[in-house]
Amino acid sequence: MQNTAVPVITIDGPGGVGKGTVAHLLAKKLNWNVLDSGAIYRVVAFAAEKMALSMDDCDALLKLVTTLTPTFSTDNEGGMNVFLNKENISARIREPHIGTLASQLSVYPSLREALLSCQRQFRKPKGLVADGRDMGTVVFPKAQLKIFLDASPEARAIRRHRQLLAQAINVSLRDVFAQIIERDERDRTRAVAPLKPAEDAIIIDTTTLSVDDVFSQVVLHWSARSQEKIA
Repeated sequence: MQNTAVPVITIDGPGGVGKGTVAHLLAKKLNWNVLDSGAIYRVVAFAAEKMALSMDDCDALLKLVTTLTPTFSTDNEGGMNVFLNKENISARIREPHIGTLASQLSVYPSLREALLSCQRQFRKPKGLVADGRDMGTVVFPKAQLKIFLDASPEARAIRRHRQLLAQAINVSLRDVFAQIIERDERDRTRAVAPLKPAEDAIIIDTTTLSVDDVFSQVVLHWSARSQEKIA
């Protein structure tokens, strides 16, 4: 059972809007825990591919989830390391095709339900900053502050392409753009927990904003929200 007394800030949005970076910066500033929910789905996708499981075999994927025991740790720079069976798979789960597989398996309601408790276990004192696609709508619907970041597909493709090149992952900008469009369609139209802002979310368009600009805005919103609660 999650501790509802622990404050939560959710940061949702599609890929390439900077939500992961902002979430880690905010968690570091507040000295809170951080949840990269996408990493959990990517771990499942990575393990499924390694076992040659079909993304169409929901029963097999659900059985796999019950056997996985990934662990997460934060490095000195605030980034998240992901381990599976003591193997650091942080870089491998960030490969574009793993993201595509994660999106494919995320459409299964039973699988999403099975991963809910895992995600909610990250809600521990002093607080939690959770980034994903349904943090504010499904996982933490009563979060104290909900942020939804968005940006044009073109801007997101350029950002993601630069990130991949920095990780020595060679992929064309054209392919990255196509993957973003494909995943947007899948995530926004799925029957369960579609990608969309929560009704009470604050929407920030990051197309022309730097990470520092977005971070500053989120900090201001949290400061205002904290003062409201104190008053």
